[in-house]
Amino acid sequence: MAPTKTSKVSLASKSSVQKHVASGVGAPSQLAQSSRKGKKAWRKNIDIQPVEQGLESLRSEERVIGSTLQKQTDDQLFVVDTKGDDKVRKSLPRFSKAELTSTKILSQRSAIPAVFSRSTKDSIPSQSKISRADKERLLRIAKRPRKGPFNAVMDHTEFGAGSALIDVSAAVKHSGSFDPWTAEKVEEVADGLEHTKKPKIKRPELSHPRDIIEVPAVLEPHQGSSYNPPAAAHDELIMEACRVERRRQEEADQLAEVRRKVADARALATNVTEGLPLGMTLDEIPQDDGEPVAQHDAVVPKKPSARKTKQQRAKALRLREEKQALAEKAARKKMLATITMAKFLRSTAEKVGQQQNQARLARQLALKMKLRKGLAGQRLGKYKVPENEIEVQIGEDLSENLRTLKPEGNLFRDRFRSMQQRALIEPRVPVFPTKRAKLKEFEKHAWKRFE
Repeated sequence: MAPTKTSKVSLASKSSVQKHVASGVGAPSQLAQSSRKGKKAWRKNIDIQPVEQGLESLRSEERVIGSTLQKQTDDQLFVVDTKGDDKVRKSLPRFSKAELTSTKILSQRSAIPAVFSRSTKDSIPSQSKISRADKERLLRIAKRPRKGPFNAVMDHTEFGAGSALIDVSAAVKHSGSFDPWTAEKVEEVADGLEHTKKPKIKRPELSHPRDIIEVPAVLEPHQGSSYNPPAAAHDELIMEACRVERRRQEEADQLAEVRRKVADARALATNVTEGLPLGMTLDEIPQDDGEPVAQHDAVVPKKPSARKTKQQRAKALRLREEKQALAEKAARKKMLATITMAKFLRSTAEKVGQQQNQARLARQLALKMKLRKGLAGQRLGKYKVPENEIEVQIGEDLSENLRTLKPEGNLFRDRFRSMQQRALIEPRVPVFPTKRAKLKEFEKHAWKRFE
C-alpha cells in the first residue's frame, strides 16, 4: 500500500507545480495550492471554469432576451414568414458612417432595467409610501426643520407653521381636481324617484354677443388721418367729424331744453295758489279809497232729499232689466255672426301669427347685423358703450412730414374702448375719488354747561 500512496503524492505534487491562468469570467483561481490533502482541499481546488462559462452564457441570454433560450417555446423562437413586410426596410435604421461604435452598443436593447441612484416608483416598496401632507404633519409634530417656498427653512415657532397641529383646509387638499370647462354629466332619474332626488337643472346654452361681433381688435385708420393725406379723403373725414359734432350739439341742446322745462315746472309748483289749478294765476284786486263794500256770505239753499215711491222704484227696475236684455240679445247676435266667420278668423289669425313671426325674425336678423359692427353707441345696463373718437387735423395743422408730426390720441384708451365694443369687458365710467369732509374738533368745557 505504501508505494501506491507515494505515487499519488508524487502525482499531486506534479500537478501543483502547473499554475493555471485566472478565470476569464472573474472568479478567483484556487488551483495554485501545493497540497490537496483532505476532502475539503480537494473540492476547493476543482477546475470549474467550463461551468462558469456556461452559467455566464445563460446570464447573458437572460439579460438580452429576458429568459434562457431553453425555456423559450417554438412560437417565440421561430416564425414562418409567408409574405414579406414592405415596411421593414423603412423601419430599419440607415447606415451612417458618423455613428460611433459606443452609440451602437448603448442603443442595444436589454430586458433588464438599468440601475438608478435615485429612488423610483418601482424601487420603493408600497408599504413605505408616505404622502407629502403626512410627511409634513409628522415633521411638524417632531419639531423638525421643514423647507417651504424657495427652499427656505420654516420656523416652527411661528403661528401656522408648526406651533400647533394646523392642517390645510379641504379646499386646498382638493385644489386642481375640478375643471370648470368639462361638460357636466346629466344624471338620469329613474321613474318614481323624481320626488326623492332633486335633479340638476341644466344651464341653457345661449349665444354670447362676442361670438357674433366681427370687429377686429385694431381698426384700419382712415386715409384722412394721415400726416400727408389725400385731399378728398381729408375732406371726407372732416365732414364726418362735423356731422358727429353737430349731432352731439343737438343732443346737448335737447337735454338743456328738458332741464329748463323741469326747472320752470318746479318753480311754478312752488307758486301755486290754494284753490286754483296748476298754471293759473289770480290777479290782485285793487283797493278803492271810497266806501268799503260790505261783504255778505252767500247762502246756498239745500235741496230737499225726495224719497222715491214704490212705483218709481219698480219703473227703474223694469228699465234696468230691459236694458240688460237688449245687451244680451246684441251679444248673442254678434256671437252667431262670428260662427259663420270661423274659417275667415282662423286664416286671419294664422296670417297675423306668420307676420309677427317674420317681424320677430327680421328684428333678430337686424340685431345680429348690428352686433356684427360692434356695440359702439349702444346702452348696456347702466352705461353706454363709447364710440371711437375721430382724430383729424385741419389743413393748417397738417405737418406733411414725420419730423414735425404731433401724436394724436391714446393707445391705451383705444385698446380699452375696443375691448368694450367687442363685449370683452363691461362698459364703465371713470370713478374719481371724492373729497371727504374734514372733522372739526371742539373742546367742551364743564363750566360752560348750563342746566
